[in-house]
Amino acid sequence: MPGFEAMAWPLAFVLSWQPTRFEAVTAVGDLERDLEGLRALGYAGVELAVRDPATVPVPSLKALLERCGLQVPAIGTGQAWVEEGLSLTHPDPAVRRAALARLEAHLELAAEWGALVIIGLIRGRRMEGVSRAQALDWLSEALVRLADRAASHRVRLAVEPLNRYETDLLNTVEEALSLIEPLGLSHVGVLLDTFHANIEEASLEGAIARVRDRLFHVHIADSNRWAPGWGHLDFDPVLKALREIGYRGWLSAEVLPQPSSEEARAQVVRWARGR
Repeated sequence: MPGFEAMAWPLAFVLSWQPTRFEAVTAVGDLERDLEGLRALGYAGVELAVRDPATVPVPSLKALLERCGLQVPAIGTGQAWVEEGLSLTHPDPAVRRAALARLEAHLELAAEWGALVIIGLIRGRRMEGVSRAQALDWLSEALVRLADRAASHRVRLAVEPLNRYETDLLNTVEEALSLIEPLGLSHVGVLLDTFHANIEEASLEGAIARVRDRLFHVHIADSNRWAPGWGHLDFDPVLKALREIGYRGWLSAEVLPQPSSEEARAQVVRWARGR
C-alpha cells in the first residue's frame, strides 16, 4: 500500500459521508475535491463514516476512489447511534434489531473495498433498567451474529474502546478483549484510538502490548482530539509499541476539524512526515 516513506503504516483520514452532529469528523463537501486533496497531501486512504449505507452510490464512489488512487480501510458506524439512536444494547428489542440490520448493511458496503467495520458508538450506553451483564450479553450475541455475516463477506469487525464520557461499556482494551476473546472469533478484533486510550488506559504502550495480533486498526488523534502534534500526547512510545507487536494496519486520523478541516489534514501529514 502506498504511504509515507518514513512511516511503517499507510495513512488515512476520516470523512463523514453525511452531515453529522459528531464533532470529530469532517462531513464530505465537494467529494471529488476532498478526495483529490487527500491524495495530493499524500494520504493512501479515506475512512468513511457512514450513517446509512443505503445513501452511498457505490459504483460512482468506487470509480472516483480508483481515479484518486485511494483505498477505504474502514467503515465507521457510530452515526447510526448519534443521529438515530440505534444501539446493540438498547432495552427495546426492535431498536436492537434495527441496529443489527444497519450493521449488516455496513458489512455489505465494507465488502466493496475489503474494509473493516467499526463497532464504536453503535454499541450504545447502558440504559435505565439494564444491568451491565445484560448489556454485555446483548453485545456478545450481536457480535456473534455479525461475525458470521462478516465472514461471508470476507471482512473484519473492530470493537473500539471509547472513553467514559461517551459510553460506560468497554472503555479499555482489556474490557474489549474480555468480551471478544471468549467468543473465539478470529475476524473480530480491536480498534485502538489514541485519544480515547490516553484518557482510559494506564499505559498506551501496555494496552498495545496486551492487544497484540487482535489490533486490527488504529485511530490517531492528540490528547485534545486535534491533529497529532497539536496536543500533549507523546506519540513516539506509541509508534514504538506498534512496531514491537508487528502492527501492519493503517493509521487513520479521526480528529476535530480545527482550526479548519484543511489545516487539520495538512497537520496530520506534517506529523507523519516527521516520524
